[in-house]
Amino acid sequence: MSSPSASRPLLTVPALLGLATILFLTGIFFPFFHVTKFWVFHDGISVVGGILTLLDEGEYFLFAVLSLFTLVFPGVKLALLGVIWAERDHDLARVRRLHGWVENAGRWSMLDVFVVAILIVAMKSAGVAQIRIGSGLYLFTLSVIATQAASAWVDRLLRQRPVG
Repeated sequence: MSSPSASRPLLTVPALLGLATILFLTGIFFPFFHVTKFWVFHDGISVVGGILTLLDEGEYFLFAVLSLFTLVFPGVKLALLGVIWAERDHDLARVRRLHGWVENAGRWSMLDVFVVAILIVAMKSAGVAQIRIGSGLYLFTLSVIATQAASAWVDRLLRQRPVG
C-alpha cells in the first residue's frame, strides 16, 4: 500500500500544470499594464494585444521575438510537461531527455519579462506616461512559478526512478 506522501505527486503535478495553464491563458489576455498618457488617455495593454499591435505596425522582429518568448516557449513548455507526466511510466530515458530540453528551453522563456521591464522603465523615465501594473502580469508571473514548481517536482520524481 502506498503512503499518502507517495500518492501526493499523482495529484500535485497535474494540478500545478492545470493551474499554470489557466494562469498563462488568462495572463496573456488580461492587461499587463495600464498606461495613462497626458492624464487623459487610458489604455490597458495585454501581451496578446501588444504583440498584435507590433504586427500591425510592421515591427516584425519584435513581433517574432516576443511571440516566441512570451507565447510559444511557455505554451510548449506546459504541453511538454503534460506529455512527460503522461508518459513517465513508459520510455524513461526518452522522458528524461525531453525534460532536460524543457529545462533548458525554460531558461529562455523569461526573456519576455526583461523586455517588459525595460519597456516600463523606458516609458516612465521618458515622462510620457504613467504606468500601473495590471493583473495580467501577476497572472503570467504566477503561471511561470506554477510551471517551474511542476517541472521541479517532475525532475525530482524522474531522478528517483531507476532506468530500466
